[in-house]
Amino acid sequence: MPAPAAPAAPEAPEKDGGVRAVERALDILSAFATGDSELLVADLQKRVGLSRPTLYRLLRTLEKKGFVTGGGEPQRFHLGPALGRIANVWVANLDLAALARPVLNDVWAHTRETVALFVPRGDMRLCIAELRSPQPLSFSRGIGSSERLVKGASGRAILAFTPLAEGEIEQFAAGTAVDVAWTRKQLELTRERGYAMGHNELIQGAWAVAAPFFDATGAIAGSVAVFGPDVRLTEAQVHEFGRYLGKAASGISRALGWDS
Repeated sequence: MPAPAAPAAPEAPEKDGGVRAVERALDILSAFATGDSELLVADLQKRVGLSRPTLYRLLRTLEKKGFVTGGGEPQRFHLGPALGRIANVWVANLDLAALARPVLNDVWAHTRETVALFVPRGDMRLCIAELRSPQPLSFSRGIGSSERLVKGASGRAILAFTPLAEGEIEQFAAGTAVDVAWTRKQLELTRERGYAMGHNELIQGAWAVAAPFFDATGAIAGSVAVFGPDVRLTEAQVHEFGRYLGKAASGISRALGWDS
């Protein structure tokens, strides 16, 4: 007579169920996209694919912890203050240069020219990271260098996506030799193609090209730029770099939470 089968090992429903619950709760929070100030339960159900009882149970838990708030008839849910607190902590501890480093390394390897990261500071932009070209003839601005936004490709890449009041470009250009009409045309071109270009502007004999990146709210957060000598680079190459930079800058935007 065969020996009785050994009892099955006890399952761990609480552990596995807990992990699934966390994943589903995160799916609910991730269902809110840019522009979604509120979502109906029916909208959330379509986006996360949960049964209504499970969805309501998780929403109540998230609401209790402050991650969502609900109200109205029919009931609508909003992202809650707990997420704001986490976002503030994340922003306060954000090292943008470190976050962008993989992208800068990739651009540097692709172009073999100097790559730099800029952030806006009022009507100026500040260089916070730079990887110098490995080639003997190269250009460098240096970490900590700053310049007016209206001057150079890296500034125009930021300015093109900065909300400006009437006459503000003129104010930004005051005291410089910048042609405001030419700058306006360049800003339009930058918005159309997604990158800015410059030749013989801040450095004689240099090409510059830059693309913008954006923060989690879609606001302009800075630009990533490439500089190189015109004895080595053609205008066609600079355009190719610009298209490449546009994709690279999108990677920084995604790392900052912006998904265009």
